Amino acid sequence: MSKETLEKIYWVPFEQMEAFMFDCFVGSGVPKQDAKVCADVLITADKHGIDSHGIGRLKPIYIDRIADGIQNPVTNFEIVKETETTAVIDGHDGMGHVISVRSMNMAIEKAKKYGLGMVAVRNSTHYGISGYYAQMAIDNGQIGITGTNARPSIAPTFGIENMLGTNPLVFGFPTDEDFPFIIDCATSVTQRGKIELYQRQGKTMPEGWVIGSDGKTRTDPAQTLKDLIAGTAALTPLGGLGEETGGYKGYSYATVVEVLSAALQDGSYLKGLLGYEDGKKVPYRLGHFFLAINIEHFIPLPVFKSVAGNIMRGLRNSAKAPGQERIWTAGEKEHYAWLERKDKGVPVGPALQKDCNAMRAAMGLNHHIFPWDD
Repeated sequence: MSKETLEKIYWVPFEQMEAFMFDCFVGSGVPKQDAKVCADVLITADKHGIDSHGIGRLKPIYIDRIADGIQNPVTNFEIVKETETTAVIDGHDGMGHVISVRSMNMAIEKAKKYGLGMVAVRNSTHYGISGYYAQMAIDNGQIGITGTNARPSIAPTFGIENMLGTNPLVFGFPTDEDFPFIIDCATSVTQRGKIELYQRQGKTMPEGWVIGSDGKTRTDPAQTLKDLIAGTAALTPLGGLGEETGGYKGYSYATVVEVLSAALQDGSYLKGLLGYEDGKKVPYRLGHFFLAINIEHFIPLPVFKSVAGNIMRGLRNSAKAPGQERIWTAGEKEHYAWLERKDKGVPVGPALQKDCNAMRAAMGLNHHIFPWDD
């Protein structure tokens, strides 16, 4: 049993937690309209059970970085180049959520008119769950594709040095079911957010997630997070170590995302994304890409949704392995997480309670009363 299950976990209503995150962003200098966007991206993660990218990241990934001066709370969204179907954006180290929502909206609008729209971004920051932007395209009857590079974490196959980010390659499209298909995952076996979650819960990581500079796997999440920053440990790519289980595939897909997040927009890449120069913290200067595909330019939307839904149902109804009760398709577990949580809210354990208390005190947000205050 994890440490957090032995201690009190409180459930905070989504509206209350979103309002708190909004006030924290505003208190850090983010304009109200932008703060609403940022809070919505984070609460969407919590709503769908993606606890590695919700309230748990508010303080360390956004509020602290603004305070450190390596992320601008006011976003300067510069269109560097634009055509009918493409655009290049410079985010000037602003809020990644804001930059990304505007960029995907541009891609969607271009796709509505021309069938396809793609926007490449440079000098951005962490943009939260990638699936949020794929969902934007889905809501407009389109296919959404996005990816982002990140600070070096993954070692190349047969290597031990962290060179590539966790670099998610994300696809989303509508179906005729109650939920869309969205595959939103890192191109590594795991990612920092999951390791942070294991640390908060006092859990030991499975072997094979992380390789140290000595070539051995690591299982201590707290030490691993330190070693990842120090460059003495690296995440393994999807497929794991070596070639026998297909690790070269995850390594190659991570490289695809790195190229599309840097080469199209002349952005930073590999060690240029460390966030440190001469021992001092600097902006991460991340790159993203957003592609929207208008389904109606190919086939009527209901036909596409029906075929996609049939494929999902066919997969779920196929023969199951002995002892297995069901087969899942991407996006399904997130849908059920929402159904389970919609009347309960966000689960907040002891570590996050401390973070919330610290942000509340630092910004004078004493009007926010949490369940653990009783």
